[in-house]
Amino acid sequence: MKTLLQYELRKLFSKRLTQVTLIGLLLLSVLLGFSSYHNMYAFDGKSREGTGRTAVEIDKSVAEKYEGILTDKKVQQMMTEFQTTRDLHGMNAAYLYQNALQSSLFCRFSDLNGGWNGLSVSDVFGKEEIRIGYTYGWLKTSKNMVRIIVVLSFVIAILVAPVFSGEYGGVDNIILTSKYGKTKCVTAKIIGSILAALMVTSAVLAINLADAFIRYGSSGLDCSILFAPADFATEYIPFNITCGTLLKYQILLAFTSTISITGITLAASAVCKNQMAALAASAAIYIFPIMLPVSETSSLFKIVALLPPYHAQFVSLMSVEQISGNVLYALMAVPVALIFMGIGAFISRRIFVKHQVS
Repeated sequence: MKTLLQYELRKLFSKRLTQVTLIGLLLLSVLLGFSSYHNMYAFDGKSREGTGRTAVEIDKSVAEKYEGILTDKKVQQMMTEFQTTRDLHGMNAAYLYQNALQSSLFCRFSDLNGGWNGLSVSDVFGKEEIRIGYTYGWLKTSKNMVRIIVVLSFVIAILVAPVFSGEYGGVDNIILTSKYGKTKCVTAKIIGSILAALMVTSAVLAINLADAFIRYGSSGLDCSILFAPADFATEYIPFNITCGTLLKYQILLAFTSTISITGITLAASAVCKNQMAALAASAAIYIFPIMLPVSETSSLFKIVALLPPYHAQFVSLMSVEQISGNVLYALMAVPVALIFMGIGAFISRRIFVKHQVS
Protein backbone atom coordinates (compact mmCIF):
# COMPACT_ATOMS: atom_id res chain seq x y z
CA MET A 1 0.00 0.00 0.00
CA LYS A 2 2.87 2.39 0.79
CA THR A 3 4.26 1.94 -2.73
CA LEU A 4 0.85 2.57 -4.27
CA LEU A 5 0.32 5.72 -2.19
CA GLN A 6 3.72 7.11 -3.19
CA TYR A 7 2.92 6.37 -6.83
CA GLU A 8 -0.48 8.10 -6.61
CA LEU A 9 0.97 11.16 -4.88
CA ARG A 10 3.72 11.49 -7.49
CA LYS A 11 1.16 11.19 -10.26
CA LEU A 12 -1.11 13.83 -8.69
CA PHE A 13 1.65 16.42 -8.25
CA SER A 14 3.36 15.72 -11.59
CA LYS A 15 0.45 17.10 -13.64
CA ARG A 16 1.46 20.34 -15.36
CA LEU A 17 -1.93 21.98 -14.75
CA THR A 18 -1.71 21.14 -11.03
CA GLN A 19 1.78 22.62 -10.77
CA VAL A 20 0.71 25.82 -12.53
CA THR A 21 -2.34 26.30 -10.30
CA LEU A 22 -0.30 25.65 -7.14
CA ILE A 23 2.23 28.27 -8.18
CA GLY A 24 -0.63 30.65 -8.98
CA LEU A 25 -2.13 30.05 -5.52
CA LEU A 26 1.22 30.77 -3.89
CA LEU A 27 1.57 33.99 -5.88
CA LEU A 28 -1.96 35.02 -4.88
CA SER A 29 -1.10 34.51 -1.21
CA VAL A 30 2.06 36.59 -1.53
CA LEU A 31 0.29 39.32 -3.49
CA LEU A 32 -2.63 39.67 -1.06
CA GLY A 33 -0.34 39.70 1.98
CA PHE A 34 2.00 42.25 0.37
CA SER A 35 -0.88 44.46 -0.82
CA SER A 36 -2.63 44.55 2.57
CA TYR A 37 0.58 45.31 4.43
CA HIS A 38 1.86 48.05 2.13
CA ASN A 39 -1.56 49.73 1.77
CA MET A 40 -2.01 50.14 5.53
CA TYR A 41 -2.09 53.73 6.76
CA ALA A 42 -1.91 55.23 10.23
CA PHE A 43 -1.63 58.67 11.85
CA ASP A 44 -1.21 58.95 15.59
CA GLY A 45 -3.09 62.27 15.68
CA LYS A 46 0.05 64.25 16.53
CA SER A 47 3.16 63.91 14.41
CA ARG A 48 3.71 60.36 13.18
CA GLU A 49 2.14 59.28 9.92
CA GLY A 50 2.97 56.53 7.44
CA THR A 51 2.07 53.48 5.42
CA GLY A 52 3.14 49.85 5.39
CA ARG A 53 5.56 48.92 8.16
CA THR A 54 5.43 52.42 9.62
CA ALA A 55 1.63 52.26 9.83
CA VAL A 56 1.78 48.94 11.67
CA GLU A 57 4.30 50.36 14.14
CA ILE A 58 2.11 53.44 14.74
CA ASP A 59 -1.02 51.31 15.21
CA LYS A 60 0.80 49.06 17.67
CA SER A 61 2.20 51.97 19.68
CA VAL A 62 -1.23 53.61 19.91
CA ALA A 63 -2.87 50.33 20.93
CA GLU A 64 -0.25 49.62 23.61
CA LYS A 65 -1.39 52.65 25.61
CA TYR A 66 -4.90 51.25 26.02
CA GLU A 67 -4.52 47.47 25.65
CA GLY A 68 -6.42 45.33 28.13
CA ILE A 69 -10.06 45.29 29.15
CA LEU A 70 -12.14 48.07 27.58
CA THR A 71 -13.70 50.34 30.22
CA ASP A 72 -15.75 53.52 30.18
CA LYS A 73 -12.72 55.37 31.51
CA LYS A 74 -10.62 54.20 28.57
CA VAL A 75 -13.34 55.24 26.16
CA GLN A 76 -13.30 58.77 27.57
CA GLN A 77 -9.49 58.90 27.47
CA MET A 78 -9.43 57.77 23.85
CA MET A 79 -12.22 60.15 22.84
CA THR A 80 -10.20 63.01 24.32
CA GLU A 81 -6.99 61.93 22.57
CA PHE A 82 -8.59 61.42 19.18
CA GLN A 83 -11.04 64.32 19.28
CA THR A 84 -11.12 65.81 15.81
CA THR A 85 -10.85 69.55 15.29
CA ARG A 86 -11.10 69.64 11.51
CA ASP A 87 -14.21 70.25 9.45
CA LEU A 88 -15.63 66.92 8.30
CA HIS A 89 -17.78 68.61 5.61
CA GLY A 90 -20.85 66.64 6.59
CA MET A 91 -19.13 63.24 6.70
CA ASN A 92 -20.16 60.95 9.55
CA ALA A 93 -17.22 60.80 11.98
CA ALA A 94 -17.77 57.04 12.30
CA TYR A 95 -16.09 56.72 8.90
CA LEU A 96 -13.12 58.92 9.77
CA TYR A 97 -9.88 56.92 9.73
CA GLN A 98 -6.66 58.01 11.37
CA ASN A 99 -5.49 54.71 12.83
CA ALA A 100 -6.98 51.30 13.65
CA LEU A 101 -7.77 52.05 17.32
CA GLN A 102 -9.35 55.44 16.55
CA SER A 103 -11.52 53.87 13.84
CA SER A 104 -12.60 51.10 16.23
CA LEU A 105 -13.52 53.76 18.80
CA PHE A 106 -15.33 56.23 16.54
CA CYS A 107 -17.56 53.73 14.77
CA ARG A 108 -19.03 52.76 18.15
CA PHE A 109 -18.69 55.71 20.52
CA SER A 110 -18.67 58.80 18.29
CA ASP A 111 -21.52 61.08 17.26
CA LEU A 112 -21.75 62.55 13.77
CA ASN A 113 -19.22 65.28 14.57
CA GLY A 114 -16.60 63.19 16.37
CA GLY A 115 -17.75 63.84 19.94
CA TRP A 116 -18.81 61.19 22.43
CA ASN A 117 -22.27 59.77 21.60
CA GLY A 118 -23.12 59.11 25.26
CA LEU A 119 -22.94 55.30 25.05
CA SER A 120 -21.15 53.22 27.66
CA VAL A 121 -19.24 49.98 27.05
CA SER A 122 -22.18 47.97 28.37
CA ASP A 123 -24.56 49.86 26.06
CA VAL A 124 -22.53 48.76 23.04
CA PHE A 125 -21.30 45.29 24.07
CA GLY A 126 -23.70 44.23 26.81
CA LYS A 127 -22.15 42.06 29.50
CA GLU A 128 -19.27 40.96 27.27
CA GLU A 129 -15.73 41.61 28.52
CA ILE A 130 -13.89 43.19 25.61
CA ARG A 131 -10.10 42.97 25.48
CA ILE A 132 -8.58 45.54 23.12
CA GLY A 133 -5.21 45.83 21.40
CA TYR A 134 -3.74 45.71 17.91
CA THR A 135 -5.94 43.35 15.87
CA TYR A 136 -6.03 45.02 12.46
CA GLY A 137 -3.21 43.03 10.87
CA TRP A 138 -4.65 39.66 11.84
CA LEU A 139 -8.16 40.66 10.78
CA LYS A 140 -6.78 41.70 7.38
CA THR A 141 -5.01 38.35 7.18
CA SER A 142 -8.25 36.52 7.96
CA LYS A 143 -10.06 38.50 5.27
CA ASN A 144 -7.38 37.65 2.70
CA MET A 145 -7.49 34.00 3.66
CA VAL A 146 -11.17 33.86 2.71
CA ARG A 147 -10.23 34.58 -0.91
CA ILE A 148 -7.26 32.24 -0.77
CA ILE A 149 -9.27 29.32 0.65
CA VAL A 150 -12.00 29.79 -1.98
CA VAL A 151 -9.34 29.59 -4.71
CA LEU A 152 -7.71 26.69 -2.87
CA SER A 153 -10.97 24.72 -3.14
CA PHE A 154 -10.86 24.94 -6.93
CA VAL A 155 -7.16 24.06 -6.95
CA ILE A 156 -8.01 20.90 -4.98
CA ALA A 157 -10.66 20.08 -7.59
CA ILE A 158 -8.03 20.46 -10.35
CA LEU A 159 -5.64 18.27 -8.33
CA VAL A 160 -8.14 15.44 -7.74
CA ALA A 161 -10.22 15.51 -10.97
CA PRO A 162 -7.86 13.18 -12.96
CA VAL A 163 -7.62 10.53 -10.22
CA PHE A 164 -10.24 8.25 -11.77
CA SER A 165 -11.27 10.01 -14.99
CA GLY A 166 -7.66 9.98 -16.15
CA GLU A 167 -7.50 6.18 -15.89
CA TYR A 168 -10.35 5.30 -18.24
CA GLY A 169 -8.18 5.63 -21.34
CA GLY A 170 -4.85 4.36 -19.95
CA VAL A 171 -3.14 1.05 -19.20
CA ASP A 172 -1.44 1.96 -15.89
CA ASN A 173 -4.53 0.98 -13.96
CA ILE A 174 -4.69 -2.45 -15.60
CA ILE A 175 -1.04 -3.18 -14.79
CA LEU A 176 -1.33 -2.04 -11.17
CA THR A 177 -4.61 -3.89 -10.66
CA SER A 178 -3.10 -7.14 -11.88
CA LYS A 179 -0.18 -6.70 -9.47
CA TYR A 180 -1.86 -5.31 -6.32
CA GLY A 181 -5.56 -6.10 -6.75
CA LYS A 182 -8.43 -3.79 -7.60
CA THR A 183 -9.44 -3.00 -4.01
CA LYS A 184 -5.96 -1.83 -3.00
CA CYS A 185 -5.60 0.30 -6.13
CA VAL A 186 -8.90 2.13 -5.59
CA THR A 187 -8.18 2.58 -1.89
CA ALA A 188 -4.75 4.02 -2.69
CA LYS A 189 -6.30 6.51 -5.11
CA ILE A 190 -8.81 7.69 -2.51
CA ILE A 191 -6.31 7.92 0.36
CA GLY A 192 -3.72 9.51 -1.91
CA SER A 193 -6.22 12.18 -3.00
CA ILE A 194 -7.12 12.98 0.59
CA LEU A 195 -3.46 13.16 1.66
CA ALA A 196 -2.56 15.38 -1.30
CA ALA A 197 -5.44 17.76 -0.58
CA LEU A 198 -4.54 17.96 3.12
CA MET A 199 -0.86 18.53 2.31
CA VAL A 200 -1.66 21.41 -0.04
CA THR A 201 -4.07 22.97 2.46
CA SER A 202 -1.56 22.69 5.31
CA ALA A 203 1.17 24.28 3.21
CA VAL A 204 -1.03 27.18 2.06
CA LEU A 205 -2.24 27.92 5.59
CA ALA A 206 1.28 27.66 7.02
CA ILE A 207 2.67 30.10 4.44
CA ASN A 208 -0.06 32.68 5.03
CA LEU A 209 0.05 32.47 8.82
CA ALA A 210 3.86 32.57 8.92
CA ASP A 211 3.85 35.61 6.66
CA ALA A 212 1.31 37.36 8.91
CA PHE A 213 3.28 36.49 12.05
CA ILE A 214 6.44 37.98 10.55
CA ARG A 215 4.61 41.18 9.57
CA TYR A 216 2.35 41.69 12.61
CA GLY A 217 3.76 39.56 15.43
CA SER A 218 1.57 37.79 17.97
CA SER A 219 0.08 40.90 19.57
CA GLY A 220 -3.68 41.09 19.28
CA LEU A 221 -4.31 37.35 19.04
CA ASP A 222 -5.83 37.42 22.54
CA CYS A 223 -7.98 40.50 21.79
CA SER A 224 -11.66 40.62 20.84
CA ILE A 225 -12.70 40.85 17.20
CA LEU A 226 -15.68 43.02 18.24
CA PHE A 227 -13.54 46.10 18.86
CA ALA A 228 -12.19 46.41 15.33
CA PRO A 229 -11.93 49.18 12.70
CA ALA A 230 -15.00 50.36 10.83
CA ASP A 231 -14.60 48.02 7.86
CA PHE A 232 -15.06 45.08 10.26
CA ALA A 233 -17.77 46.68 12.40
CA THR A 234 -20.75 45.68 10.23
CA GLU A 235 -21.58 42.44 8.47
CA TYR A 236 -18.92 40.56 10.41
CA ILE A 237 -18.96 37.83 13.05
CA PRO A 238 -21.16 39.08 15.94
CA PHE A 239 -19.67 36.96 18.74
CA ASN A 240 -17.06 37.99 21.28
CA ILE A 241 -14.15 35.74 20.38
CA THR A 242 -10.46 36.54 20.15
CA CYS A 243 -8.48 36.88 16.92
CA GLY A 244 -6.68 33.67 17.84
CA THR A 245 -9.95 31.78 18.22
CA LEU A 246 -11.23 33.27 14.96
CA LEU A 247 -8.17 31.97 13.11
CA LYS A 248 -8.50 28.53 14.70
CA TYR A 249 -12.08 28.27 13.41
CA GLN A 250 -11.01 29.54 10.00
CA ILE A 251 -8.23 26.95 9.80
CA LEU A 252 -10.67 24.21 10.80
CA LEU A 253 -13.17 25.35 8.15
CA ALA A 254 -10.40 25.48 5.54
CA PHE A 255 -9.81 21.79 6.15
CA THR A 256 -13.53 20.94 6.13
CA SER A 257 -13.80 22.79 2.81
CA THR A 258 -10.86 20.79 1.48
CA ILE A 259 -12.29 17.47 2.65
CA SER A 260 -15.68 18.30 1.16
CA ILE A 261 -14.39 19.33 -2.28
CA THR A 262 -12.14 16.26 -2.32
CA GLY A 263 -15.16 13.99 -1.75
CA ILE A 264 -17.20 15.80 -4.40
CA THR A 265 -14.38 15.63 -6.95
CA LEU A 266 -13.63 11.96 -6.31
CA ALA A 267 -17.25 11.10 -7.12
CA ALA A 268 -17.25 13.31 -10.24
CA SER A 269 -13.92 11.84 -11.35
CA ALA A 270 -15.30 8.30 -11.17
CA VAL A 271 -18.57 9.18 -12.93
CA CYS A 272 -17.04 11.27 -15.74
CA LYS A 273 -14.83 9.68 -18.36
CA ASN A 274 -13.17 13.01 -19.14
CA GLN A 275 -10.98 15.04 -16.78
CA MET A 276 -12.40 18.41 -17.80
CA ALA A 277 -15.94 17.10 -17.41
CA ALA A 278 -15.05 15.85 -13.93
CA LEU A 279 -13.59 19.25 -13.02
CA ALA A 280 -16.62 21.12 -14.38
CA ALA A 281 -19.05 18.81 -12.55
CA SER A 282 -17.26 19.09 -9.21
CA ALA A 283 -17.00 22.90 -9.52
CA ALA A 284 -20.71 23.16 -10.37
CA ILE A 285 -21.72 21.00 -7.40
CA TYR A 286 -19.42 22.98 -5.10
CA ILE A 287 -20.77 26.43 -6.00
CA PHE A 288 -24.42 25.37 -6.34
CA PRO A 289 -25.38 26.28 -2.72
CA ILE A 290 -24.34 29.90 -3.34
CA MET A 291 -26.86 30.09 -6.19
CA LEU A 292 -29.78 29.05 -4.01
CA PRO A 293 -32.25 31.89 -3.29
CA VAL A 294 -31.91 31.57 0.49
CA SER A 295 -31.21 34.73 2.48
CA GLU A 296 -29.32 34.78 5.76
CA THR A 297 -32.55 35.67 7.57
CA SER A 298 -34.28 32.50 6.34
CA SER A 299 -34.68 29.53 8.68
CA LEU A 300 -33.22 27.34 5.91
CA PHE A 301 -29.95 29.25 5.95
CA LYS A 302 -28.67 27.27 8.92
CA ILE A 303 -28.73 24.19 6.69
CA VAL A 304 -27.42 25.90 3.55
CA ALA A 305 -24.57 27.54 5.52
CA LEU A 306 -23.19 24.10 6.36
CA LEU A 307 -22.55 23.30 2.69
CA PRO A 308 -18.92 23.44 1.43
CA PRO A 309 -18.61 26.92 -0.15
CA TYR A 310 -19.68 28.53 3.12
CA HIS A 311 -16.85 26.72 4.90
CA ALA A 312 -14.36 28.62 2.76
CA GLN A 313 -16.17 31.97 3.01
CA PHE A 314 -16.69 31.21 6.70
CA VAL A 315 -18.11 34.56 7.90
CA SER A 316 -21.76 33.65 7.22
CA LEU A 317 -21.36 30.23 8.83
CA MET A 318 -19.52 31.69 11.82
CA SER A 319 -22.32 34.24 12.27
CA VAL A 320 -25.00 31.60 12.82
CA GLU A 321 -26.11 31.50 16.45
CA GLN A 322 -24.00 29.71 19.01
CA ILE A 323 -24.83 26.11 19.98
CA SER A 324 -24.14 26.77 23.65
CA GLY A 325 -21.79 28.97 25.62
CA ASN A 326 -18.78 29.78 23.45
CA VAL A 327 -19.30 26.80 21.11
CA LEU A 328 -20.13 28.07 17.64
CA TYR A 329 -22.49 26.43 15.17
CA ALA A 330 -19.62 26.33 12.68
CA LEU A 331 -18.36 23.14 14.35
CA MET A 332 -21.23 21.33 12.64
CA ALA A 333 -19.19 21.69 9.44
CA VAL A 334 -16.94 18.85 10.61
CA PRO A 335 -19.52 16.02 10.37
CA VAL A 336 -20.90 17.56 7.16
CA ALA A 337 -17.44 17.45 5.56
CA LEU A 338 -16.97 13.84 6.65
CA ILE A 339 -20.33 12.97 5.07
CA PHE A 340 -19.27 14.54 1.76
CA MET A 341 -15.98 12.64 1.95
CA GLY A 342 -17.72 9.38 2.81
CA ILE A 343 -20.22 9.71 -0.03
CA GLY A 344 -17.48 10.62 -2.50
CA ALA A 345 -15.31 7.66 -1.45
CA PHE A 346 -18.26 5.25 -1.63
CA ILE A 347 -19.42 6.39 -5.08
CA SER A 348 -15.92 6.48 -6.59
CA ARG A 349 -15.01 3.05 -5.19
CA ARG A 350 -18.24 1.45 -6.36
CA ILE A 351 -18.11 2.91 -9.89
CA PHE A 352 -14.38 2.43 -10.53
CA VAL A 353 -14.28 -1.13 -9.24
CA LYS A 354 -16.96 -1.98 -11.80
CA HIS A 355 -14.76 -0.37 -14.48
CA GLN A 356 -11.83 -2.52 -13.39
CA VAL A 357 -13.93 -5.66 -13.54
CA SER A 358 -15.18 -4.83 -17.02
